[in-house]
Amino acid sequence: MHRRWLVNRTNPEYIQYLSKTASISPVLAQILINRGLKTSGEINSFLNPGSSQLSDPFDIQGMKTAVDRIITASKRGERVFVHGDYDVDGISATAIILKALKVLGIDSYYFIPNRMEHGYGFNPLSVKKAKHIGATLIVTVDCGITSLEAAALSKKEGIDVIVTDHHEPIRSQSSGVKSQELTEKQTHDSRFTIHDFLLPDALAVIDPKISDIHSPVSNLSGAGIALKLVQALSMLHDSRLTINDFLDLAALGTMADVVQLTGENRFIVKEGLKLLENGARPGLQALKEVSGIDGKGLKTGLLLFTIIPRINAAGRISDSNNIINLLLTDSTDEANEISSWLDKLNSERQQIEEGVYQEALSMLKKKGVSPVIVLASEGWHSGVIGIVASRIAEEFYRPTFILSQEEHISRGSARSIPSFDIYKALTDCKEFLKKFGGHKQAAGLELESESIPLFEEHINKIAHEILTREDLVPVLEIDANVDFSDISLNLINEFDMLEPFGFGNPEPLLGSKGLEVLYPRIVKDNHLKMKLRQKNQSIDAIGFAMAAFFDRLTANSTVDAVFTPTVNEWEGLRSLQLNVKALRPGQ
Repeated sequence: MHRRWLVNRTNPEYIQYLSKTASISPVLAQILINRGLKTSGEINSFLNPGSSQLSDPFDIQGMKTAVDRIITASKRGERVFVHGDYDVDGISATAIILKALKVLGIDSYYFIPNRMEHGYGFNPLSVKKAKHIGATLIVTVDCGITSLEAAALSKKEGIDVIVTDHHEPIRSQSSGVKSQELTEKQTHDSRFTIHDFLLPDALAVIDPKISDIHSPVSNLSGAGIALKLVQALSMLHDSRLTINDFLDLAALGTMADVVQLTGENRFIVKEGLKLLENGARPGLQALKEVSGIDGKGLKTGLLLFTIIPRINAAGRISDSNNIINLLLTDSTDEANEISSWLDKLNSERQQIEEGVYQEALSMLKKKGVSPVIVLASEGWHSGVIGIVASRIAEEFYRPTFILSQEEHISRGSARSIPSFDIYKALTDCKEFLKKFGGHKQAAGLELESESIPLFEEHINKIAHEILTREDLVPVLEIDANVDFSDISLNLINEFDMLEPFGFGNPEPLLGSKGLEVLYPRIVKDNHLKMKLRQKNQSIDAIGFAMAAFFDRLTANSTVDAVFTPTVNEWEGLRSLQLNVKALRPGQ
């Protein structure tokens, strides 16, 4: 796919100034400026995140009420019902809350809905389950912000509800259902007012999306919000709780939900990865072993392709309730048994996903590519349509909806591109939908199957009004234009300080122009191996899945390259190697 190359540039004098004051290389200074860090203090905080940088959890609306209610439940010997979600974020958040409640001596039960049987979210069925076991308090994690009906039923049954969520709330103009009345004190100095949202009539609603979207916690995952609740409990009521015991679980949810790895999320993942490497939790250690990564240095990219898909497999094509046991068990045997089951389940998920993906591609080829891709079919497994939507959105760089039709109702997942707020677009299409929810870049929806053509027409109309032609061409954002003399093992060591990489903090991309290509060859059928030379310095380079560029290389021609410098270790020797991400004829 064609991509626009965009090189970030900054005043050279400012780069030199920041390089000296922060004691870093000019290349790293440029990269950090691109990340929005403009002072040596900001850079130090970013490179060395610590618990002292965590914000006060009681700044979050509803937190004090929630903490007091949980402590009351502990003192009175009440039973608490925890309602979770079936993805990694929801499962991790559920495990965090259950572990905290156990430390507080609270008798607790949990419920993870089955994707196919129950659907997403906190619903009246959960309230009935809570009543059946005699619970007097329900805590939702990673869901509940739009569950007005279930919250109303809970209140009627005399069961208090604490909602912890990070999803978008319902805008008040989109429904006539009565919202919870918030006091002026609760909304003082926030971005939003009491009239902006319809909220569940719960005892406490903890969701940064209902207050200041620019707050330090506005980008937390569901597991991150659960961790803030634990932080609040530990600060106010119980010294037995420490957030360090929960960071591995919070890191899983944070990485899986693809939230920005900046601010508190960066601390959560960086420290959580250390715990994951140590393997103190039997369930996660067993997952590492079955995934073939035990003993390896753990990074976000590795986990996103190993442990996280295996955990997600249960919620996609089976049932996730057993995963809570995996995350909290002290038994190695139980951990190994569940991990082996997940490994087999993930293989099955991959086969199902590939079948749906190929069918969707075939349908798209016949239909043609629109600004917004909408594909629907009977028989598509609802557990994999989100992954398929992600793959098609990435391949064609279009907002994508994949819908599974079942009789008269279609349920689907949507994934978007940066320039298209898919949640806002769905809000503008609400007349065609039965329900929807999500974020700017991902959402879920349900509609009558007969409404799909009108929905597709309307959402494409919105896209035509919002998106320019350039918006539909992906951008290859290059952090810095460098000379080969700038590239060294010391620079790579500096890059290690930027870990963990992810959304909001991508792996650095460097660019160089007018490079000579020496000894190009295809290795392992699909990879391009070569040396690249600039002036008198040459560096080994490899372009994975870039063999197609081989035929475009001609004698005496030069290329421009985008790459990430890495270390190649072979027989005890360490040498520079460029991991090439893109090539074009020299310009």
